Amino acid sequence: MTPFIAELIGTFLLILLGCGVVANVVLKDTKGHNSGWIVITTGWALAVYIGVLVAAPYSGAHINPAVSIALAAAGEFAWDLVPSYLLAQLIGAILGATLVWLIYKDHFDRTEEQSSKLGVFSTIPAIRNTFPNLLGEISGTFVLVFAVLFFTDATILDSDEVIGLGSLGALPVALVVWGIGLCLGGTTGYAINPARDLGPRITHALAPIKNKGKNDWSYSWIPIIGPILGGIVAAFLYLALPTI
Repeated sequence: MTPFIAELIGTFLLILLGCGVVANVVLKDTKGHNSGWIVITTGWALAVYIGVLVAAPYSGAHINPAVSIALAAAGEFAWDLVPSYLLAQLIGAILGATLVWLIYKDHFDRTEEQSSKLGVFSTIPAIRNTFPNLLGEISGTFVLVFAVLFFTDATILDSDEVIGLGSLGALPVALVVWGIGLCLGGTTGYAINPARDLGPRITHALAPIKNKGKNDWSYSWIPIIGPILGGIVAAFLYLALPTI
């Protein structure tokens, strides 16, 4: 499996399960309806675990543009590989979100609240306030990337060996994401991953979802720019630590 396909499949699994758990909790008449925030954060953590587990041996399992960019900024990943990783992640996210819609279509049709339908695909702030929302995404992604840099890197050493987010196993990454969701995710829904928000938001815009409402593009830059900034800050701090 090539790194491109691995990133695509890993991100596909991440979004399929992550957006899937949100659909299970917020859409009408599902088995998990109204089961709450703990279920959502746990589901996303397990989604990360499975995505990393599958992609790690072949691509390093970034499955997140902010991670790819941050690792490149830290000198742990080649810049010329970043565009192909980002493209694979976006495609995988769109495909994963599309399958979630198909699986839960009956429940989308029965759900009246347009915000619940959008919330399956993309993040929505609990209180819309640009600076705190942006700071939340920066901070959550900072924690993710800073932690990752202490137990792995993403250097492709040769054609047979890849070191990446799964080098110590997928579980540590999943636990970091779970902690971020539980502790910092309540303000924005913690995208901490531009592809995780943009890909499904594109699916929401294109899919013929009954009474789906608006895509809220005016907010969409925050879960893109915030994670990228948070990842870069983490990378620069990581590089500066030996001199502090």
